[in-house]
Amino acid sequence: MAAYVAAFGVASANTDTLTFVRELDEVVVNAPVAQVTNNHVALSNEQLNQSNTGQNLPFLLSSTPALVATSDDGLGVGYTYFRIRGTDHTRINMTLNDVPLNDSESQTVFWVNMTDMASSMSSLNVQRGVGTSTNGSASFGASINMQTGNVSQSGGAPAGGYGSLSDEESHATISFNGGMYNTFREMVSAYIVLPNQWRANARFSKVNSDGFLYRTGSDLYSYYGDLGWYGGKTQVVARFFGGSEKTGMGWDGVDYNTAYGIDGADRRYNPAGEYTTTAIGGADYVAGSDSVAYYPNQTDNYAQQHAQLSVNHRFTQQWSLTATAHYTHGAGYYEQYKRKKLSYWGLPFDHKAYGMYRKHLDNHFFGGVAAAKYMSEAIDIQLGGAGNYYLGDHFGTLHYVEDSIVLPIGYEYYRNDAKKTDANVYAKANWRIVNRAQEKLSLYADLQYRYVRYERNGMNDEDMTAWPLEVDFHFFNPKAGLTYQNRGHLLYGSFAVANREPSRNNYKENVVYDAATGEYTGLPHAERLYDYELGYTYSHPRFAVGANLYMMDYDNQLVLTGEYNDVGAYKTKNVKDSYRMGAEVTVGVKITDWLRWDGNVVASRNKILNYHQYIDLYDDQDNWNWIGQDSVVGTTTIAFSPSITAASLFTLDFSAIDPELAALVATIQTNVVSKQYLDNTEDENAALRAYSTTNVNLQYQLPMQRWCKKKNAPSIRLLCQINNIFNAKYANNGGAEASRFEDGSRCCWYYAQAGINVHAGFNVTF
Repeated sequence: MAAYVAAFGVASANTDTLTFVRELDEVVVNAPVAQVTNNHVALSNEQLNQSNTGQNLPFLLSSTPALVATSDDGLGVGYTYFRIRGTDHTRINMTLNDVPLNDSESQTVFWVNMTDMASSMSSLNVQRGVGTSTNGSASFGASINMQTGNVSQSGGAPAGGYGSLSDEESHATISFNGGMYNTFREMVSAYIVLPNQWRANARFSKVNSDGFLYRTGSDLYSYYGDLGWYGGKTQVVARFFGGSEKTGMGWDGVDYNTAYGIDGADRRYNPAGEYTTTAIGGADYVAGSDSVAYYPNQTDNYAQQHAQLSVNHRFTQQWSLTATAHYTHGAGYYEQYKRKKLSYWGLPFDHKAYGMYRKHLDNHFFGGVAAAKYMSEAIDIQLGGAGNYYLGDHFGTLHYVEDSIVLPIGYEYYRNDAKKTDANVYAKANWRIVNRAQEKLSLYADLQYRYVRYERNGMNDEDMTAWPLEVDFHFFNPKAGLTYQNRGHLLYGSFAVANREPSRNNYKENVVYDAATGEYTGLPHAERLYDYELGYTYSHPRFAVGANLYMMDYDNQLVLTGEYNDVGAYKTKNVKDSYRMGAEVTVGVKITDWLRWDGNVVASRNKILNYHQYIDLYDDQDNWNWIGQDSVVGTTTIAFSPSITAASLFTLDFSAIDPELAALVATIQTNVVSKQYLDNTEDENAALRAYSTTNVNLQYQLPMQRWCKKKNAPSIRLLCQINNIFNAKYANNGGAEASRFEDGSRCCWYYAQAGINVHAGFNVTF
């Protein structure tokens, strides 16, 4: 029977990879020697896709220590994000085949643009903290390195498939699953061995869902293809991948009672696109009116295409070179029907009216990355670098305004463009000072220089003012670490510095430009992080334990304020002194031959020192009469930073109980997240409740070889995924206005997540 891997992020126990592997009736523990710090989680294609029923990557990584996944639609199918150690996704470095994946301006990755990309990943590594030098944006909370490709590169299961097929066998996979809220995922993939050392991969995925929230449906597809020549010393691979999405907007959020279903509130309610027919013509909205309606095309629409060409060559046993050229194009828009001041669209009126408008984006990103490696018994050295360039056009079109205002078709009310140059060089070395059979001592050093230039011209779409901008950054990012290993014991420590430039939204939400004087006010500062890590792990054939202590000391950290802009993106501001510190504990135990438990718990403190924020005071939510200001001063907790996260995974392998059930595996995964504040004021009236969710996964591999009595019989796996089996009513994201009412209440919004939902399907590999 094919090998089955059921690794859990916590099972890494802070080793490079600590994975319990079930292969026939034998259980082994793999614990490769760590290079630097060992706060890693490494996942193969099969591990990533064990519970893949259409959710985007952040939810497939939900077992990673200190990771909190969030979604707009409540299911994790549409727009999904994540935070690690309280650090949001814009501060997490993500690369795919060593090519930067973060958008140059927003500095995030929109997984909805390439749904089901996990099916084409041969491996994924999450490193918490700053991590080693890589290409692209700064690593301020973690770095995620993803690889695609064939089996010979991954050493694991083929992309999208399962089983014991070797990399010299062509095969194809068909996968289907369906579930609640009309959620369906269809995937076909093929791995083809061609003559003369050529190989090819291909995949197409289609994902559709109504979403948990009303009108947050997703219509998504993605594709991946590569063609490579794999010679003895040289490999050349061309890759093409991308996707398209149309999703209903769910970023407006709902009030507290609705999100948590209090007093019978409909948790699926979504206010996006809501208007009243009586309001057409200028009448005001009447609460409770029977004429409430919803704009049918309140949607986000975007398509993205990627191309990569990689060359790997080994000159000698010690020297090798890797180089990749890449190009990405993305274009799309979101469409809204909202009531706003006409001046928002650049029209010479101050009264409010309903209008239908689109905000467009058309961008190009291209460049190259390269690295030379030297490996010997005593030392490993890597020299690398990258040069990348980004061009982005932003513009808005107004298609309808009430009050009988006549506009040209597709009236363009703003346009701005951006250019960004991002280049870096680095050198890193790992010196094995002691390299005996049972004892190893390694010293690691890493130096990186990074240059960033950001230019922007045109109109600010928030206030219709002209706003030219040119900024340059020069960053030096040193890192060092020491690792000692002896008879299963591993002790490590590291220190790293990271610097990060502000993103487009950091500028857009804070900068005021005086055209008369040419001066700026409110320019955000670059951030700096000093990351200290100290950890210990012990690996045994029956169990593994690990503990990692971290201290992340920030200078001018751009923290989330809890406020949103017009498109649901968080606003930020610099705070001079802040820190995140915590302890990460991981455990993996093989309790019996048929039962294993893996778990992790992370306890942290996330504080801003000498914080000062003014808060507007109003009489009540009905009248909004301003009555003055209050302020918060002192040490406060950073927004969206839970003090406790925990995860547990029980794996039941029935082969040890009954050989007839040898291919049946069940997992029970529980995630716990403590209370999170929606802003930096530690206000109990602006917080997310603590929550816990439990998912159950059942997998059964049909004994086709025994039934068909053929070695090459197709591999058929049945799966059933039950999410939130205890039907918890929870919200994992939200926001808050910087204001307060006389009774102490706040104007906050929350993102309700789905209760129990069931999905089932199959994978066929032949």
